[in-house]
Amino acid sequence: MLHHIAAVRLFYAFLHASNEVRLILQHAGYGVFHQLFGILAIGDRQLLQSRFYVCRKMDFHTSHDKGKWSVSQIVPLVPLKHYNGRLSRPWIILGVIILYLLHLGGAGMLGPDEPRYASIGKSMAQSGDLITPRLNEKPWFEKPPLLYWMVAVGNWFRFSNEWAARLPVALASIAFLIFFGDVLSREFSPQIGAIATAILATSAGWFAYYSFALTDLPMSAALGAAMLVALFEPFEMRQRVNRGWIAGALLGVAVLGKGLVPLVLFAPVMLIVRRRRLAILGGMLIVAVPWHLLCYLRNGHLFWDDYFWKQHVARFFTPQLEHVQPFWYYLPVLLAGLFPWTPLVGLFARRRLFDDFRMLVLSVWTLYGLLFFSLARNKLPGYVLPLMPAIAILLAVAIDKAPGKQYWITACALMLVLIPTAGRILPGALVSGLSRTHIVFAASGLFFLIAAAGAAYFGWQQYAELAVACVALAAALGIVYLKNTALPVLDRTVSVRPFFANNQQQIEDSCLGDVRRAWEYGLNYYAGREIPHCAPKGDRRTRIQGSQALLSLEVPRNP
Repeated sequence: MLHHIAAVRLFYAFLHASNEVRLILQHAGYGVFHQLFGILAIGDRQLLQSRFYVCRKMDFHTSHDKGKWSVSQIVPLVPLKHYNGRLSRPWIILGVIILYLLHLGGAGMLGPDEPRYASIGKSMAQSGDLITPRLNEKPWFEKPPLLYWMVAVGNWFRFSNEWAARLPVALASIAFLIFFGDVLSREFSPQIGAIATAILATSAGWFAYYSFALTDLPMSAALGAAMLVALFEPFEMRQRVNRGWIAGALLGVAVLGKGLVPLVLFAPVMLIVRRRRLAILGGMLIVAVPWHLLCYLRNGHLFWDDYFWKQHVARFFTPQLEHVQPFWYYLPVLLAGLFPWTPLVGLFARRRLFDDFRMLVLSVWTLYGLLFFSLARNKLPGYVLPLMPAIAILLAVAIDKAPGKQYWITACALMLVLIPTAGRILPGALVSGLSRTHIVFAASGLFFLIAAAGAAYFGWQQYAELAVACVALAAALGIVYLKNTALPVLDRTVSVRPFFANNQQQIEDSCLGDVRRAWEYGLNYYAGREIPHCAPKGDRRTRIQGSQALLSLEVPRNP
């Protein structure tokens, strides 16, 4: 009997950190100790899982016959010889770099905004004027200069048209993802950092903006970095680094990315970081004010009226910019932007997630941002991109805390079967709208059931990080598939690049007829000048004409 008591005391001293194991020892007999010894001897539960063993379903039930506690379903996991409990960070970074840079110029300039912003950046590179943005030699104050400066740098390095405009944005996204994962690994755990980074890097919303020269992602990356620095502690030398000044400088970069909206989004953070308010404000002013002041001194009220009143006040309160959408517009946009991780939103219903005050802060901030954007009259999908990093953190922590996580992760993997279908409908949806696009399920998507099986296996074996990695890898393969299949179609049907390359000599002396705005900006970008509009009558120049998804040249007949 004494040796039994000595054994119990030894186990208590060795396993004091695990409350669940201590409960087992309290209510079970020595025979159970003997069964658990090989599993429990390696340490507490967290170390237990990292060493590839776990007690699955550590539930307790009372035996009515003996009135004693027993343990059910204690099952050792299958060890993975070459897995040490963490994914290799350098390989993850290398994979993200390859994925993000692959086929960056696979399609020409798309939409009206990308060629317009790229034209302004090219003009800055050619003129050397980094203060006044100019489009076709005319001042253009729709957005502040961060993206234009990035494009100008790409042109100074003499990259090709698409690479000069898109590479700086892709590199900014990669840098933010690396910083994002590093901060979360320090603040929470390496597993949560890896999962959150995988979710953000492969989500449809982030993917849709990292590879195009648009203002949304540079602003979102700068704002996200400012919030990470302000709310968490990303630096080892914490006492030597004034995080307030760094957070403020990053917030100033965000202001240079998209105006005053980052200040509105960052306002709730200022309520929490009381001791760093002045430093944050000072850092933001030092970075953001000089350009605004210089641009105002050069251009006067023309700058302020367009930049502030039209692009900020009128865009929020009036429908004059023609992007009016209903109040609920961003709910489906966010759900689609989280693809393939959309099923994880169901984990927000678990109250345990919000036991962590940091998660409560991020969730309240996300709702605040969603409400702010929903109240605006004008809405575009990219406006809610700044909310994506916070949502990725919430989802990663939710997975880490969730029971039955294998089911949630497998549901995300099953979503991937829709990728080939999305690749088929994407070009038509961009040209004619989703409601007018014929949707047919692509059977090739069933290939992704392999990923679902892998995620289910690793999830069942309690390797949550490997299960998420399995989905993320399959999503990355899906992104590569889309780049190889959808981008060439978009290049032919949406971009003007092939048309310009095939008709460059005729375009030199041509004029624009009835051409949609996106094609007009694209033609001007590739031509390097503003192509004039045709006169209503008697214009004898070659006319560039557009009809739905087709551009053509109309040569006037001789009288």
